[in-house]
Amino acid sequence: MARSSITMLMFLIISILAIANGSYLYPQFYDHSCPQAKDIVQSVVAKAVAKEARMAASLLRLHFHDCFVKGCDASILLDNSGSIISEKGSVPNRNSARGFEVIDQIKAALEEACPQTVSCADIMALAARDSTVLTGGPSWEVPLGRRDSLGASLSGSNQNIPAPNNTFQTILTKFKLKGLDIVDFVALSGSHTIGNARCTSFRQRLYNNTGNGRPDFSLDQSYAAKLRQNCPRSGGDQNLFFLDPVSPTKFDNNYYKNLIAKKGLLSSDEILFTQNQQTMEFVKQYAANQELFFQQFAKSMVKMGNIAPLTGKSGQIRKICRKINS
Repeated sequence: MARSSITMLMFLIISILAIANGSYLYPQFYDHSCPQAKDIVQSVVAKAVAKEARMAASLLRLHFHDCFVKGCDASILLDNSGSIISEKGSVPNRNSARGFEVIDQIKAALEEACPQTVSCADIMALAARDSTVLTGGPSWEVPLGRRDSLGASLSGSNQNIPAPNNTFQTILTKFKLKGLDIVDFVALSGSHTIGNARCTSFRQRLYNNTGNGRPDFSLDQSYAAKLRQNCPRSGGDQNLFFLDPVSPTKFDNNYYKNLIAKKGLLSSDEILFTQNQQTMEFVKQYAANQELFFQQFAKSMVKMGNIAPLTGKSGQIRKICRKINS
């Protein structure tokens, strides 16, 4: 009895401190309302990644694409309905964003265990962390307590998410507009140590980089020749290529080593090494020291997960992640 009273007191102190700090997010948010929440998320994610290794990158990316539009509020999960135009149809997400069925499975399991308690936004934040850990990357405590949006923003999705062909300055500006800095830009780009990219995302580098009919010479030309075999000038838009051909399903620092070797697949990756002295130094540091990269990646993921969350009485806890509660 005494122990449970102390636990409850500690929970109340943590809650008060979190509110006093103006951040309503804290890792213990569900400790009493749904103590098994984290285990349920981890279990479903582990099964999904065991079935398809690529799913880890897909779930990580889903959280990223959600947070950069209206904040981390699960707006990306909403399907088209009456007044809602889904973000799934935006240029960055169409034929690209995936993992929605895994989120549905997690939500169904949580609704059975703790009805209308755990938000879809928190599910995505936890799934992103679990995906990172399952593929060999760092772990971190995920602050929780986000609520789900009542709408989506197709225009926000089209405008705010960094694109593979954006200039260095455009991408950095998109990060800064979300309260992230140049260190976060380099560290979070390291999530491309796992996953795939479509031919359409980098084709211009192989054939016509600046409109002059010539390839991008910041890309290793023997690597480019290999890529051309399955990424023709036209057709094959959806053909998939590993973002990190060295260890494509392992979360490690090979991504940064690839950049130094001129083997960054996307333009938005390679420019970290070729267009800015400061980011070049970070790339070199992370290539030399995986632990340093892991530490910063974890910090930057927590920071990204804190972008404009809905808390308190804002938004809702959706029963089904694809639609707002009726």
